[in-house]
Amino acid sequence: MAVKKRIIVPLEALNFFMADMQSGIGPFLGIFLLAHHWHSGAIGTVMTLGGISGMLMTAPFGALIDATKRKRAYVAIPGACAVLASLLVLLSQNFWVIALSQVATAIAGAAIGPAVSGMSLGIVRQAGFPRQNGRNQVFNHAGNLVGASLSGYLGWRYGYTAVFWLAVVFGGLSIISVFLIPRDAIDDDAARGMKEDRQDEKTTSGFKVLVQSRPLLILAGALACFHLGNGALLPLYGLAVVSAHPGNPTIFVAETIAVAQAVMILASIIATRMAQQQGYWWILLVTFLALPIRGVVASILVVHWGVFPVQALDGIGAGLQSVAVPGLVARVLNGTGRVNVGQGAVMTIQGLGASISPMLGGWIAEGLGYRVTFVTLGSFALASIAIWLSTAKWMKPVCER
Repeated sequence: MAVKKRIIVPLEALNFFMADMQSGIGPFLGIFLLAHHWHSGAIGTVMTLGGISGMLMTAPFGALIDATKRKRAYVAIPGACAVLASLLVLLSQNFWVIALSQVATAIAGAAIGPAVSGMSLGIVRQAGFPRQNGRNQVFNHAGNLVGASLSGYLGWRYGYTAVFWLAVVFGGLSIISVFLIPRDAIDDDAARGMKEDRQDEKTTSGFKVLVQSRPLLILAGALACFHLGNGALLPLYGLAVVSAHPGNPTIFVAETIAVAQAVMILASIIATRMAQQQGYWWILLVTFLALPIRGVVASILVVHWGVFPVQALDGIGAGLQSVAVPGLVARVLNGTGRVNVGQGAVMTIQGLGASISPMLGGWIAEGLGYRVTFVTLGSFALASIAIWLSTAKWMKPVCER
């Protein structure tokens, strides 16, 4: 038990600190650029450029993580690069400098997510993964909550530079945490879902994994539609409220993040228990249903206190998905030795929606206004609901325990 605790505590500490390391000034980017006289269309465009770059690299990084025995380095090195990329935002607000920063940050995030998932699977094995993944997400959301709260306070007192330095501190603690996990505690075959009697096919493409698995194709398609609407809703909602009701934008963005992350903590705990008892199908259906409601609520409540219902709904959707999606992919690909490339492939397809969303939402907002944009973005999840319900006869057995 002492040895296990010595391994698990650094893993959960890594999940706590890594979110702020990955994003840097990212959650505050929209209002930072708005204060420097950017328009919503251009802001959405640079976010989309970053999202597409991360999307293209997620599956290749998953394949590398399946193959490598140095999984900790895939957290430490990209994490340090992400923090440095955030510095570019503070040094220059030139369009291409900002775009380069977002590209670098997104590529780093594409490596960190599958690496932490693979490390967790290698430590606790398939039987322990659903519970440990749930705990990872609880700590991750708690870290987001603390990071957002500190960022809001420090940004209010000392400006955006303080938000960057907070990301540096969290980045350093993340790197320390990852190297406190003993190298020999990670079973590299278990980390990629390899059965003991299979040592073939060390790497494969994410596209091949997807086309060979109908459940993964269905999951990826539903997630892509969901994130096409969800990806831009928070940054645009922040811009809408700050534009309509001037106040301290740093505090407001911190509130949007904190409310969502607080709900995500509870949602992750509930999802972990539901997954063990009922499987993942109902969990994912609830996440898809939450987005259209959130879009309507956001369109009605363009006021400061509207952040509570709007972001509570985001917490339900994202919090449940953070547990259900990695758990379901690991279950579907158990025994194939392709778990991490599969995780990366699903993240790539869902990232396609998330990366297009800011640009699409930004230009809709410029042409039709924020209220119409929120309803439009929320409606994209109706396609996710249709996909999920129409394929229930295939997906329910896969999702069940």
